[in-house]
Amino acid sequence: MYRRGLLDVLSILLLLSGGCSAGIEEKAVVKVEARPKPEDSQPEVQVPVIRDFMPKLNFVPRSDVKTHIVLHFSSNAVMNPENPYVYDEVRKTYIEYEVSPHYMIDRNGEIYYLLPESRAARHAGKGDLLEFPDYRDRLNKYSIGIELMAIGTEAEMAAMMSSEHYKKIPMEHIGYTDAQYAALILLLDDIITRNKKIKRDREHIIGHDEYAPERKTDPGSLFDWAKVLEGK
Repeated sequence: MYRRGLLDVLSILLLLSGGCSAGIEEKAVVKVEARPKPEDSQPEVQVPVIRDFMPKLNFVPRSDVKTHIVLHFSSNAVMNPENPYVYDEVRKTYIEYEVSPHYMIDRNGEIYYLLPESRAARHAGKGDLLEFPDYRDRLNKYSIGIELMAIGTEAEMAAMMSSEHYKKIPMEHIGYTDAQYAALILLLDDIITRNKKIKRDREHIIGHDEYAPERKTDPGSLFDWAKVLEGK
């Protein structure tokens, strides 16, 4: 009688421990399945970055060779003109509109790594390049997008805000910073080293306004192209 009771207790304990183990195994499986693929999680960039990958909805497969870099400016000046460069607010805007660059450079020169270069970012949209007719409305597949936290001239921002709203932006937030140029040059050096089809010239490093001049003005007239192309 005692022996049978002991066996019953042992059986119950085994069932309980088996159930907990099963639960742990199921959680482990879920974690493995949810883990990003190696190509998404392993940084390709060789310079210091803050990795903060966008949601999977922005991960568009890329099968084409990268030949271009497209430069943009970005801010939250429409909603927060006095403090337009809060990173989380800018990133939230990207998520809401389901767009993203590969990289974003803040005012202090910090580089945010938002999408792996192995994925096509939704950053260029519709447009065309005279020298690359096959790229019409398809530049995302062939390019790396870099946003700089910056604001253009009043005329360049007119499509987004009124003159009265623009005047609320402190002057120190207009244009670009030396720290941004230094970080951008470092990042361009790295990208060009790893992508042999991209040359350091104005044919391969372009502004969004060159690809889509009817709807875009960035990086705008305040951007110093000479400084970037010379790498100094």
